[in-house]
Amino acid sequence: MASPVKLSDSNLDEILRENSLVVVDCWAEWCGPCKMLAPIINELSEDYEDRALIGKLNVDENPRTSMKHRLMAIPTLLFFKDGELVDQIVGVVPKTTIEKTISKYL
Repeated sequence: MASPVKLSDSNLDEILRENSLVVVDCWAEWCGPCKMLAPIINELSEDYEDRALIGKLNVDENPRTSMKHRLMAIPTLLFFKDGELVDQIVGVVPKTTIEKTISKYL
């Protein structure tokens, strides 16, 4: 049973180099909408276990990544293909919306 990978300012670059498709859930402990999205992120990490790395990045603990990608609201999902930011989704959306975005880059 796969679960999202804990991402940080210190490990994100390495994760992006080692994985073709990475989805980063940018969240915070105090964020209600982030908690609503969490079960979907957990399901996606299982559903796409062999095809994409799904990770979670706490924005309060990792300000460098938050600033680099100019995150203005959370939850924000960042989609990286071969190390490059290719897409993002801001806010809580249905699982199918996230799956459609993942499918574009598989």
